[in-house]
Amino acid sequence: MTTIDKTAHVPAPRESVSGDGPLLDVRDLHVEFHTRDGVAKAVNGVNYTVSAGETLGESGSGKSVTAQTIMGILDMPPGKITQGEILFRGQDMLKMSNEERRKIRGRKIAMIFQDALSSLNPVLTVGYQLGEMFRVHQGLSRKDAKVKSIELMDQVKIPAAAARISDYPHQFSGGMRQRIMIAMALALEPDLIIADEPTTALDVTVQAQVMDLLAELQREYNMGLILITHDLGVVADVADKIAVMYAGRIVETAPVGELYSRPAHPYTRGLLDSIPRLDQKGQELYAIKGLPPNLTRIPAGCAFSPRCPKAQDICRTEIPPLAPVTEQDGLELVGRGSACHFWKETIHG
Repeated sequence: MTTIDKTAHVPAPRESVSGDGPLLDVRDLHVEFHTRDGVAKAVNGVNYTVSAGETLGESGSGKSVTAQTIMGILDMPPGKITQGEILFRGQDMLKMSNEERRKIRGRKIAMIFQDALSSLNPVLTVGYQLGEMFRVHQGLSRKDAKVKSIELMDQVKIPAAAARISDYPHQFSGGMRQRIMIAMALALEPDLIIADEPTTALDVTVQAQVMDLLAELQREYNMGLILITHDLGVVADVADKIAVMYAGRIVETAPVGELYSRPAHPYTRGLLDSIPRLDQKGQELYAIKGLPPNLTRIPAGCAFSPRCPKAQDICRTEIPPLAPVTEQDGLELVGRGSACHFWKETIHG
């Protein structure tokens, strides 16, 4: 688990990202799963954009399903996309054929999975698996593919890459395996990378190394990066903006520094309060009361209302829209939105 000294450090605003338009534009996306217990509504009207050179941190319930839908690897059935658009460079990927999606997947959009050990083939060397990207997609010979693979391993800072190219996944540490997954994602120099919990099961030191590496490569390649995580502390120094999800809906969006210093949704505040702090050694960690909702029976109104300390009658009957967040003088805060009837009490309280 990541520890942040929130009394001494709030992420500074990163440089603004320029471009001709977003790489990825997700619009009103709805995804559900048909199960024996009923229809689980996993994604409920998600909207966000990612531009070249920009990092979006995504946290909460529904984030991984959204990523799988973007990549076109969602199991259907039981999954079903009921509504929405996923525009990549202006083209709706949901209207593409499987062949058209395959041309984008890997080449233009790549994904780093959270469990490197189960994602890598245990009976093939890492060199063979890296080289396959170049052999299949670029038609390189085995010799040339090996050279490119060693270059990639060097780039993600795996020591003695030339000597370790013939090693198997189990011969690498968890951090080194994750670097191999990053190398595979980078192989074809995609425009956008989706990293799904890339630091899961890694200790804090290795987490920091992996995140620093991702940030460095993202700047070098000017890629868009979607960083999916359950731990807001992981994205503190990497993301440009953050989208917090609850019960399949985005409940808050904000530039990273703004979200950490002034959360505008009670769920976000609860997540931040749950992060261990250096100035609270020996104290009991805060935990959000109650349990996450059953997605087959999402409560009426705001899904977070049964657990929210600020909930009132309107919260139990009306779903709050993701509305712009403003200062007390009414000035709209750029990039900020909150799906809470009482966000003013949260941000200004």
